[in-house]
Amino acid sequence: MASHQQEQGDATEGIVKPLKSWKGYLWDTWELPHDQRWLLFKLDAFVLTFASIGYFLKNIDLTNVSNAYLSGMEEDLAMYGDQLVTSTSIWTVGYVIGQIPSNLLLTRLSPRWVIPSLEVGWGIATICTSTVKSYKSLYVVRFLVGLFESGFYPGIHYLLGSWYTPREIGKRAMIFWLAGSVGSLFSGFLQAAAYTNLDGVDGHAGWRWLFIIDGIITLPLAVAGYIFFPNLPQSGNQTWWISEEEHRLAVKRMEAVGRAGKEPWSKAKAKRIFLSWHTYLLREIGPIFMPMVNANQLALAYVIWNNGLPQAAMGYWLKSFNDAPYPVPGKSYTVPQINDLPLVTIALFIFVSFFWGWLSDIFGGARWPFIHIGAVVTFIFCLLMRQMPLYTNIPGRMAVYWLSEIGWGAGPLILSWINEICSADTEKRALIVAMANDLAYVVQAIAPNFVWKTVDFPAAKKGYLFCLVLQILLSKLDSTHLQFIC
Repeated sequence: MASHQQEQGDATEGIVKPLKSWKGYLWDTWELPHDQRWLLFKLDAFVLTFASIGYFLKNIDLTNVSNAYLSGMEEDLAMYGDQLVTSTSIWTVGYVIGQIPSNLLLTRLSPRWVIPSLEVGWGIATICTSTVKSYKSLYVVRFLVGLFESGFYPGIHYLLGSWYTPREIGKRAMIFWLAGSVGSLFSGFLQAAAYTNLDGVDGHAGWRWLFIIDGIITLPLAVAGYIFFPNLPQSGNQTWWISEEEHRLAVKRMEAVGRAGKEPWSKAKAKRIFLSWHTYLLREIGPIFMPMVNANQLALAYVIWNNGLPQAAMGYWLKSFNDAPYPVPGKSYTVPQINDLPLVTIALFIFVSFFWGWLSDIFGGARWPFIHIGAVVTFIFCLLMRQMPLYTNIPGRMAVYWLSEIGWGAGPLILSWINEICSADTEKRALIVAMANDLAYVVQAIAPNFVWKTVDFPAAKKGYLFCLVLQILLSKLDSTHLQFIC
C-alpha cells in the first residue's frame, strides 16, 4: 500500500504542486497554481458546502430522535420498552436497502439529479415524523427517512473521490463527516430552544417542532442542489459553473492519480466486478481465522469502526438522576441540561477528528496510523465507562463521557482510502464505498437490539464490552498496516 501511495504521489507532481511552506501545510490550495486553486475553491464552495450542510441536517434528524425521546416523545408515544432502539434499527433497514443501488446509479446519472431528488424525499419524510401518533407510525416514517437518506453519505464520498487527489481528500472527507457532528451538536441546542420556546405552539409538542424545522430547511437545499451540484468530471458533461479549461484540468487531475471514468456495462465487466466483490467479502473473513493471509481488510475495518463507538449514554445517565429511586438524593438535571451537557463530547470530537484528517493529508495520504491510534484511544475510554461506578465520582464520569469520542475519527479516512485504491474502476469504487457503509449498517441494524438495549442504560455493560472487542479487532487489522489489494 505504501508503494501504491508513493506512485500516486509521483503521478501528481506535474498536476498538483508539492507542499513547500507552512501555508501549504495549513491548507493545500494555498500553494497551488492559480488555475488549480480557483478550481478547488469552486469545488469546495459548491460540493463541500452542499454536502456539509446536507449531512449537518441529516444528523440533526438522527440526534433529534434521541433528544426528542428524552424531551417528551417517550411519554407521548408510550415508548417504555425498547421502541427507541427498534425505531433506529428500522431506519437502518431503509438505509441499508438503498445505498448500493443509489451509488451505482451515480455512475450512470448525474449527481446533480440523484442527490437533490433524494433530499426532497428525505425532507418530506422528516416533516412527517412530526405528525406520528404512535411508535408504530414512527417505525414507518423512520424507514422512509432511512431509505431517502441512504444515497447521501456514500454518494458524497464517491463524489469527493471523483474530484480530489489523495493530498486533498482526507481533510475534506473529514469536514463533510464532521458537519454531521456539528448537526448533532446543534440539535441539542435546537431541542432545548424548541422545548423552551415552542412547546405547545399550534398544539405541537416541542420535540415535534424539531422535525418540522429540519425538514423545511432541507427543501431549499435540494433546490440549490439541482442548480449547483456538479456532474462528474469524466462524465463528458461539463458543469455550467466550470469553464472548459477547468473541466479539462479536472479530468487531467483525476487521470494523474489513476482515477478512471465510467465504462459501458457489459457481461464481462459485471462478472469482473461482482466476482471481485465476492472474493473481497470472502477474503475479509480470512484474517480472523488465518492471520497470516494477506487479505483485503478495508471494508471489514470500516464495519468494525462504524459499530465500535459506544452509543451516546450521557443523556440517559443525566436523566437517571431524576428517576426514583433517586441514585443521588438532591441531585437532578433539567431537560435543557440533559440536552446540552453531552454537547461537550461532540465539540471535543470535532476538533480532534479534523486534526487527524489534516495530519493524514499532510503525511501524503497515510491513513493507517490514525486508524490505529483511534482504536487504542477508544478502547481506553470504553473500558473506563464500563468499569467506573455510575454515581460515586460524578465529575470524573462526566469528564470520561466528554472525552469518550476523541478516538473515533477513522471512518472518513477509510472511505478515502477506498477511493484511492479502487481508482482504476469507477463502478467498482462506487460499489465498494457503498458496500462498506452498507455492511456497517447491516450490523448496526442488528447488534443494538442485543447489546445496546434502552433498558440497560446508563450502565450498558454489554454494549461497552461489545465495543471493547471491536476495538481490539480494529487494532489487530490495522497492526498489519492494512496491506490492501483491490
